[in-house]
Amino acid sequence: MTQKTVDVIVPVALDRAYTYRVPAGMTLAAGDVVAVPLGPNEYAGVVWGEAAPRPGLHNKLKDVDAKLDVPPLPEELRRFIDWVADHTLGARGTVLSMALRMGAQGPGREKVGVRLAGPPPQRMTAARSRVLRVLAEDGMARAKSDLAQEAGVSVGVIDGLIDEGTLETLVLPPEPVAYPPDPAFVLPELTEAQAKAAVALREAVRSRVFSAFLVDGVTGSGKTEVYFEAVAETIRQGRQSLILMPEIALTTQFLNRFEQRFGVRPAEWHSQLPPRKRARTYAALCSGEISVVVGARSALFLPYPDLGLIIVDEEHDPAYKQEDGVHYHARDMAVVRAHGAKIPVILSSATPSVETEVNARRNRYARLKLPERFGGQHLPHVEAIDLRREGPPRGRFIAPRLAEAVRFALEKKEQALLFLNRRGYAPLTLCRSCGYRLACQNCDAWLVDHRFKRRLVCHHCGFSMPQPHVCPQCSTADSFAPVGPGVERLQEEAAALFPNARTIVLSSDLMESVERLREELDGVAEGKFDIIIGTQLVAKGHHFPKLNLVGIVDADLGLANGDPRAAERSFQLLHQVSGRAGREAGQGLGFLQTHQPEHPVMRALISGNRDAFYDTEIAQREATGYPPFGRLAALIVSGADKHETESYAKKLAAMSPLDDHVRVLGPAEAPLAVVRGRYRYRLLIKSPRSFDLSHYVRGWLSHAPKTRGSLKLEVDIDPQSFY
Repeated sequence: MTQKTVDVIVPVALDRAYTYRVPAGMTLAAGDVVAVPLGPNEYAGVVWGEAAPRPGLHNKLKDVDAKLDVPPLPEELRRFIDWVADHTLGARGTVLSMALRMGAQGPGREKVGVRLAGPPPQRMTAARSRVLRVLAEDGMARAKSDLAQEAGVSVGVIDGLIDEGTLETLVLPPEPVAYPPDPAFVLPELTEAQAKAAVALREAVRSRVFSAFLVDGVTGSGKTEVYFEAVAETIRQGRQSLILMPEIALTTQFLNRFEQRFGVRPAEWHSQLPPRKRARTYAALCSGEISVVVGARSALFLPYPDLGLIIVDEEHDPAYKQEDGVHYHARDMAVVRAHGAKIPVILSSATPSVETEVNARRNRYARLKLPERFGGQHLPHVEAIDLRREGPPRGRFIAPRLAEAVRFALEKKEQALLFLNRRGYAPLTLCRSCGYRLACQNCDAWLVDHRFKRRLVCHHCGFSMPQPHVCPQCSTADSFAPVGPGVERLQEEAAALFPNARTIVLSSDLMESVERLREELDGVAEGKFDIIIGTQLVAKGHHFPKLNLVGIVDADLGLANGDPRAAERSFQLLHQVSGRAGREAGQGLGFLQTHQPEHPVMRALISGNRDAFYDTEIAQREATGYPPFGRLAALIVSGADKHETESYAKKLAAMSPLDDHVRVLGPAEAPLAVVRGRYRYRLLIKSPRSFDLSHYVRGWLSHAPKTRGSLKLEVDIDPQSFY
C-alpha cells in the first residue's frame, strides 16, 4: 500500500509547497499544523492538501515529524492566504508566516497563590487579622503580593501564616487573556442618525452574508459608538469581531471606551506583545475563548474559528499599508477576507480614502452618514494665515495671529495644539561659512538635528552622530546652524513666547515605550499640559476635552513632493488634526499657516466643504487614470553597486512584455536614491483598472534574470509610497 503524502507550506520566503510522507498511524487533513524538516532546520508548517502521486520520488521524500497540538487553519483563511500571495506576488510562505505568529510555546511561569487552610494562628496580631479578614470575605485565593497590598501588610506576615499552617500555597490558574464582553453592559444613548446606522449594521451582522459599509462621520460624531453596536450584535451571535486600528500602541482612550461600553477590555494583537502573552492570546483566539480582538494590520491574518465582523477604524490611514516583506494594504485585504468569510466589513473615517469614497459613490459600499458632532458640538472654525503677508518674524515660526490666539486660549484655561509633522529640532544643519550640509553616510538624506538626544539622526536608516565642532569641508569652528523647524524647535519658541505655560512634545522618536506614550496622552487628556506640540501622532483619533485651539504651523509641508496622493494625504491629515479642537466644550478654532491659501486642499479645509475637495481630486484621478480608475505597480531594484543596480533595472525594463494596456515608466533613480548604503531604481507600471496587473507582472518576472549578489527586487502592487 502506497504511503500517503501531503503538500505542506512552510512559513519561509518560498512560494511553493513541499511534499512529505505521512508516517503510519498519523492522520492529517488540510489545515493541520505540522512539524517538518526543511534543509538542516525544522519548521512549523501547514498541510495545504493531499499531494498528487509522484512515481519514483516516494522514497526520496522526508516524513512529517509531528502533528502539532495547535488548532488547524480554517479553509477560509487558507483561501485568503492564497489570494493575498497571488495579488501581491508575495511568497505564500511569507504570507502564511503572518498566520502562524504563535509566540513562545511551552509552559509559562507558574503563579503561586495562597488561601485559608487551617486554624487561626496561636499568636494573632492586627496585621495577621487583616490578612485573614481579606481572605475570608470571598474565600478566593490570591497571589502573595496582591494579598499583602490589599491587607496593607508585608509579605513576611503572610509567610508566617503559611509556616503556621493557617494558609497554604497553590498554583493559580492563568489569568484569562480577555474576559467575555457584555453587549448589554451600558447601552448608549444614540442620536437619530447614529441609531439609524446602528440598525443597518446589526441587521448586516445577523444576515451572515458579505456586505461593506462606510461609516462616514465628521470628527467627534460618534462613529465608534455606532460600530460598537455591530460588535455587540456579533457577541450576541456568539461570533468573533476584529477591530483594526492604524496605531495600536496609541489606543488607550479607545480601550477605555470599549471597557465603558462592554465592561471589560478586548484582547490586543500587535508587534509589542511579549512572547508569552502573544502565545496565550493566539491559543485563546484559536479556541474561541476571545470574542473581540483589537489589532494592528497583522491581526487580519489570525486563524479566527468563527469570524463574524471586521472593522477598519480610520480606514484612510497610510499606516495600513505594509511597506516591507509582503506589500499589502490591510484595508483592501480586510474587504477581501470579509468577502471570503461571507461577513460584513465596516470602514470608518471622517476623511475617507479616495478609493473608498469612489466605492461609496458607486454604491459598492453602503454609506452611513453622521453629519453632526455628538452632543451638538460645532465643527471647528478654520482660518488661513497667509505667510506671504502676515508671517512670523525672521527666525521664528509661529505667526503673530496664531501666537495671539494661543495667548487667549491660555487665559481661558484651555489647551492649544501646535502641529508640525516634522520630528526633531531642525530638518537640516549647514555650515554658515561654506554652506556644507550634514548628510547621512548611508542614505541620500540630510541628517535631522535632535536637540533632546544631542544627536544628528537619519530618519531612514537610524545612523546618528554628535554635531561636529569643526566643519569637515572648510574647517571653520562652531559654524553649523539649524535650518527650518521641527517640533523640538517649536517647543523652544513656545517656551519663549509663553514662559508660564506647561508644554509637551508628542513625537514617536521621543517615546521610550508604549506605556510612557500612553501615560503622556492620558496626561494631555487630563489637562496636565497647556500647549501640546506634536507630529502626526496627535492626529490619530485622540479626544482631548480641554483642547479648543489647533495651529498648523506648516500646512504646505505634505504638498511639496511628487506623490500622486499628496493632496489627499494632506487634506486627511490636516482635517483630522483640526478636528481635535472643540470636541467637548466651547467653539473649536483652527489656523492653517500656509503660503498657498488658494490651493484646493486649503480652500476645502477653510470652507468646510469636504465634498468640493473630493469632487476635484476624483475628477483629476479619473482624467489621469490614477487609482482607483487605474492600476499601479512598482518594481524597486536595489543593490550595493550603483552601476550594477542600474544595469539590472534597465535589463528588467527591456524585458517587459508588450501590451497596449500597459505603460512601463523608468527605470529612474528613486527620489531617495540611496537608503542604508543601497542604490535604488524604480519602475512604475500603469494599466486600466480592469486589467489583471498582478498576472502581467508575474509573467514578466518569470522570464527576468535572477538577482545575484547584493541585488534585490521588490514588487509593490498598488503602491502607496513613492519615495
